[in-house]
Amino acid sequence: MKTYKLSTLAVIILLLTNGNFTKVSAQDLSGNISISGAFALYPITVKWAEEFKKTHPKVKIDIQAGGAGKGITDVLSKVTDIGLVSRDLNAAEYKKGAYAVAVTKDAVIPTISTTSPYTKVLYEKGVKKEAFNNIFITGKYKTWNTLGFKSTAPIHVYTRSDAAGAAETWAKYFGKKQEDLQGVAVFGDPGLAQAVKRDPSGLGFNNIVYIYDTKSNKPINGIVPVPIDLNNNGKLDPDEDFYNDINQLIAAIVAGKYPSPPARDLYYVTVGKPKNPIVKEFIKYILTDGQKYVTEAGYIKFSKEKLNKELEKVK
Repeated sequence: MKTYKLSTLAVIILLLTNGNFTKVSAQDLSGNISISGAFALYPITVKWAEEFKKTHPKVKIDIQAGGAGKGITDVLSKVTDIGLVSRDLNAAEYKKGAYAVAVTKDAVIPTISTTSPYTKVLYEKGVKKEAFNNIFITGKYKTWNTLGFKSTAPIHVYTRSDAAGAAETWAKYFGKKQEDLQGVAVFGDPGLAQAVKRDPSGLGFNNIVYIYDTKSNKPINGIVPVPIDLNNNGKLDPDEDFYNDINQLIAAIVAGKYPSPPARDLYYVTVGKPKNPIVKEFIKYILTDGQKYVTEAGYIKFSKEKLNKELEKVK
């Protein structure tokens, strides 16, 4: 009799469990999610949305890229459900109710045109952090001969016109803010890539996914990374030479060889802990099943411990 009661209880628990599972897995979610913000997160967010909608076809997800500044402004003013932010949030933003969940990681990389006459030597010597500082922040270095070349051609410096996580992160590498960056301001990561591509004397910076093709793993868009001489010895040592393909670069970031910043976490931001069930389900998907697309899309996957920590934020 006791065995019967236990078996019955087990069946009831199983049915209840299956019932809940069915309710969650086949949950007929419907409604809209609006998202705007960082160009850095736009490509992977489009991928996550496409995959999520295969399971939840009645969910419509509208995604707009416009820079991290637009993302945080839109979400805090409740124009969108989620803001994409590619920099650390500040105290004022948290005070206004910003609630950040880290979803992946990437890096900001200095770039030049593939038509640049300086590429070969730059890949032999790299560029010291101090030299980048004198180009992007102080403006002391204005011509290519300041980097050891014979050419007195001007260095055409490019930066972002929009409030950008990439620009903020690149400036943070030098202990500064985006507004401290020198250069011609261009809107958006694709726009900055195009400006550098067209200018053999140009120097800018881009997010990884706007430099490399995730299928060939090689740099595309007519731009290539500028290697950083990390140990300041005037040459690019083998353990500093990891820009040939995206897999090498990602491995270097994971190993901590590439500095952070300009490597950085990328965030989904809501106003307070997300309560909208559709938004919660989408973010939970990103931190679980959605992670299988991270590496192939050109981003850095978090450790299991960090993913669990971020997942706790939306439970």
